[in-house]
Amino acid sequence: MKNILIIPIMLIFTFQMEAQSQTQSVKVGDVLVINQPENQSFESLKLPRANFIIKKGGIANYKSLIGNRVKVTEIQTNAAGGVEVVLKREDGRKFFRTHTVISAKIDEALENGELVML
Repeated sequence: MKNILIIPIMLIFTFQMEAQSQTQSVKVGDVLVINQPENQSFESLKLPRANFIIKKGGIANYKSLIGNRVKVTEIQTNAAGGVEVVLKREDGRKFFRTHTVISAKIDEALENGELVML
């Protein structure tokens, strides 16, 4: 009897969680702000490793990203169902003086507070 009640309740919570993640949809052209991560490093932003930045002649200072306004230029859907976006700085400058774009897992970034919608 307990199993009969538990399974539908779990399904309801699963669909409710799915609906919440889809309501935070982002369109091409939206402006977001990179916020300070909860941990020491950005988890949902796909940033280049420090050695690649240095090899290209840039400065590997991840703290310089905080407060930057970025524009969504492309939205990509993974085979696993995740949504990734390609971000470009709104002022036209490069990230770390070397990279023009970075990508992010948008649902995780908005949930963690690494990206904030304006």
